[in-house]
Amino acid sequence: VQLQASGGGLVQAGGSLRLSCTTSGRTSSDYVMAWFRQAPGKERELVTTIRRSGGSAYYSDSVKGRFTISRDNAKNTLFLQMDSLKPEDTAVYYCAGRTGYTMILREDLYDDWGQGTQVTVSS
Repeated sequence: VQLQASGGGLVQAGGSLRLSCTTSGRTSSDYVMAWFRQAPGKERELVTTIRRSGGSAYYSDSVKGRFTISRDNAKNTLFLQMDSLKPEDTAVYYCAGRTGYTMILREDLYDDWGQGTQVTVSS
C-alpha cells in the first residue's frame, strides 16, 4: 500500500489548510487511517485517527475543535481540514494506515506511511 500526502504549505496564524492523503495498492476492506505530525526537535505525535466507516474519530487535545478528519472510501482518500491554525501547528504532517476497524492511537501499530507534507504557520 502506498500513501501520498499533499496540501501542505505556508499560512498565517488563524488561516486554514486542507491536507489530503491518497492510497493506492491493495488494501483490505477494513483500513484504519490517521494523521501524525512532527515538529522540529520533537517526537512524532498523533493528531487524529478515524475508523474505517468514518463514523468516529479521535483528536488530540491540542487540535480538538480546530481540525476535522474525514475520508472518502470510494476515492481512497483521507482528509484533514485544519482551521484556526496556530504557529505551534507548524510541523511535517504524515498520514498513516493499517488494516483494522476501530481507531488506533499507537504510532508503532501503523504499517503504512506517507512521505509527509510540510505545514508552516506564521505568526
